This record gives sequence, structure tokens and C-alpha cells, in this order.
Amino acid sequence: MASEKVETIIAGNYLEMEENGGDDTKSTKSKLSTWFWHGGSVYDAWFSCASNQVAQVLLTLPYSFSQLGMLSGILFQLFYGLMGSWTAYLISILYVEYRTRKEREKFDFRNHVIQWFEVLDGLLGKHWRNVGLFFNCTFLLFGSVIQLIACASNIYYINDNLDKRTWTYIFGACCATTVFIPSFHNYRIWSFLGLLMTTYTAWYLTIASLIHGQVEGVKHSGPTKLVLYFTGATNILYTFGGHAVTVEIMHAMWKPQKFKLIYLMATLYVLTLTLPSASAVYWAFGDLLLNHANALSLLPRSGFRNTAIILMLIHQFITFGFACTPLYFVWEKFIGVHNTKSMCKRALARLPVVIPIWFLAIIFPFFGPINSTVGSLLVSFTVYIIPALAHMVTFASASARENAVERPPKLLGGWAGMYSMNAFVVGWVLVVGFGFGGWASMLNFIHQIDSFGLFTKCYQCPPHKA
Repeated sequence: MASEKVETIIAGNYLEMEENGGDDTKSTKSKLSTWFWHGGSVYDAWFSCASNQVAQVLLTLPYSFSQLGMLSGILFQLFYGLMGSWTAYLISILYVEYRTRKEREKFDFRNHVIQWFEVLDGLLGKHWRNVGLFFNCTFLLFGSVIQLIACASNIYYINDNLDKRTWTYIFGACCATTVFIPSFHNYRIWSFLGLLMTTYTAWYLTIASLIHGQVEGVKHSGPTKLVLYFTGATNILYTFGGHAVTVEIMHAMWKPQKFKLIYLMATLYVLTLTLPSASAVYWAFGDLLLNHANALSLLPRSGFRNTAIILMLIHQFITFGFACTPLYFVWEKFIGVHNTKSMCKRALARLPVVIPIWFLAIIFPFFGPINSTVGSLLVSFTVYIIPALAHMVTFASASARENAVERPPKLLGGWAGMYSMNAFVVGWVLVVGFGFGGWASMLNFIHQIDSFGLFTKCYQCPPHKA
């Protein structure tokens, strides 16, 4: 068909543009830089997606299992893993649709990173853009906050001479250095190393728990309360909602149209890490996890545990950069420096973004409960509801469906099948994720504030030994 030929030409155009790196400097880059710094392949995208999914949340999943029980914990991981992959697929379709339309208008993206709110703006108008911008930025802001809280929580189990709040100050300064990483093109080596680090930690948790065995009198009471049940479920919703940066990862690819199954493949790998580790830790410690949101706190000190902590700290630094980079782009565009080629100017302009993240991590240091709250109030809309609704509205007219760049596979039942899937996602997440999950997470979050207070120095710290 003629339209297919047009799309092939357009795909080739932006493939060439991405391969040129946007600034026609690729030919001058050394092979070393290309190997370790300038990535845009399918494999880079896979590592970015997988690495971005499993950072600190790996350490809170056993806590979720103690709230949900073993069976529900496993089923929710499988269910939300598939649902998250579906909405990532929808986002990829909308990105390709938007970019193709802009390419037809001779739009030049060589010095511009496309973001989710721009896709919504181009396809559906400014009201969708504003809603998408609000939820995406707020989610990424608190996603970055969570990484800082996790850094402080983890390092405390190696060195408890400083309280967690002081460690938050220190790691806030360290994570501020991510302002010097230009874009997702430049996360090639970091994504690869980050996934290796998480893989080590996941299998350490699994093996160490099995070797440790069950604690004396272990109990597996969950689920016992609806509040805890939906809090745990929403943390898992958050776990597989890491594609608030999907558009930026796609834009960094040389062939963004090949993204379709990448997130699903990444999710399948992530499940090989999260299911064994969460199940093993919960089997060993049971209800003790209800008061220990960080799984590392229950395992005995050892060189292996210290290694896992250090690797997770490095990975959380990487994930902080993943969450913050889209915020950096939004801020750059707002103040008008996004197109400048000076990285020093861009880095200086980005610094104000880090300050509120740092401050919020000190106010709400509730490792574990904050994940569920962010999941129910922000991830539910950013990652699940808005992409599904946007896809339905974008292709509501017969002409839009006829001229769509990406048509639904016949295996899914065509357009009717896609609309049915999208309607189910919106209904389920709105009622279970946002409704029940929001209610439970907010009650739990308020309980943490009542129990520990804001600006607490050391959340869930054991009594300090003299």
C-alpha cells in the first residue's frame, strides 16, 4: 500500500536522524565513546526498561507479600506486569503516530527530545497535554524522592553511625551530579551495569533467605486487613509502572518503531528477579516484614549483604537519573535552554530541579509506604489510565483508524479487541488502583506520619546500641 511505503520512508528518515545523534558528531566520536556512552539500539532500550523497573522496589516487594499473602503477591505481580506491558505498548503506538505526523510536516527533532506531554498535545490538544504533564512530572518527582529515601535506608545497614536523614543529605548531593548526563542516549553502560546489580541483589535475597531458613515461630498471616491488602497491591502496581520515561527511551532509539515488545521482554526478565526474591524472603520472615519495609534489614550482616547494599546504592543513583532526566528536559524547555549545545549551561539550569526532590525526601522518609501512595495517586493515571484513554480517543474516528501508522494485530481482535482491553485497564485501575488503593495507601501514609512524624531522623531504625 502507498501509505505503508510512506511510513517506511518516514521511519528511515528518523532512523537516519537518530543514528546521526542529532548533532552530526557521531563520525568524530571514538569507538570507546560509542560502545560505552552513545547508545540507541534495541538492546539499550531493553536494558533501560528492565533496569528502570527494578530499583529500590525490589526491596519492598517482600513487605508487600506480607500484606497480601503469598498467592495474591504472585498473582498481582503477573497481572500488573502484563498490564504495564500493555500500556507501554500503547504509548509506543502513540509516539510513532505523533512522530510520523510531525515528520510529514517536515518537523526537525535533531536537537529536541520528544516527551509524553508533547505526544498528547500533538494528538489530542492542550488539555490532554496539561493533564499528562501534571501527572507525569509529579510522578517522576516523587519517583526521584523515593530513590533518595532508598539510598539512605540502605546505607544505614552498613554504617549506622549517621542517621538516615543525614544520609539523605549526603546522597542528595551525590545524585545532583546526574545533571551532567545529557540524555537517555548516554545511559548505555549505566543501564547494563544497573541490571547486573539488581540481578545480584535479587538472587542474594533469594539464596540468603533460603539458607537462613524460617525464623522461629514464623507466621504468614496475610492478608488480614483490607487497608494492608490494597496497600500491598498498589505497591506492585507501582513496581510495573516504570514507563513514565518510555517516550524518552524510545526517542533515544535509532529505530523507535521496534520498541513494541521491548517492555514486555523486560518485564518477563524482571519477574525472574522479583518473584523468587519476594517469595523467599516472605517464606523466611513472614509477618516480621510488616514492620520492616526494607527486606535487607532482616538479613544478617555479611560481605554478601554489604555487596548487595553497595550495588543497590549505585543502581539507585542510576534510577534517580532515569527519573530526573525527563524533568530536566521539561525544565529546560520551560526556561528556553533545551536547544543549547553547552552541557555546562544545561547542567547549571537543571540544578533547581534537584532541590525540591531533596527537600521532599527529608520531609517524607517513609520507605515502602510512599511507594504505594505514589502508585495509587500518580502511577495509576500516568502509566495506566491516561495512555489507555488517549489511545481510545486518538483512534475514535474511522478516518484515524484507517490512516493509523500502527494497526492492531489480528491476534488481539483488531480495533474492537484493543478498545476492550483499554476499557478494562481504565476500569480496573480506576476502581482498584486509584479507588481502593488510594484509600488504603493514604490511610497507611497518614499512620506513618502519626507514628513517626514529618522530618523524622531515622524511619524504622532499631534502637541504637551503645
